[in-house]
Amino acid sequence: MSVNKVILVGNVGKDPEIRYVGSRPYATFTLATSERAYTTAQGVQVPERTEWHNIVMWDHQAETAERYITKGTKLFLEGKLRTRTWQDHNTIKRTVTEIVVEQFDILARPQAKV
Repeated sequence: MSVNKVILVGNVGKDPEIRYVGSRPYATFTLATSERAYTTAQGVQVPERTEWHNIVMWDHQAETAERYITKGTKLFLEGKLRTRTWQDHNTIKRTVTEIVVEQFDILARPQAKV
């Protein structure tokens, strides 16, 4: 048996970009998760660490993302880890790891600037 499950809570790094494969919409954006800074028992300070994740949503979720998700939105999401490999126009091999979302909840929207 094997499991491919990712659960993240973080903040959207950029507005979703919507594209189409045939008539199927998909949204891509980044999500930041952070580990707080702390000091060890020995007095060593460990700085905050932010990890950036590439997020992909398909179909109805992509349409929802386009309408309701913007930079700064706090999201809870569950999905699967996927890795894609391709050659760019310079024939350089590229690899990207993405989270393909199965379900998500909007936890908070960014505050409007006054």
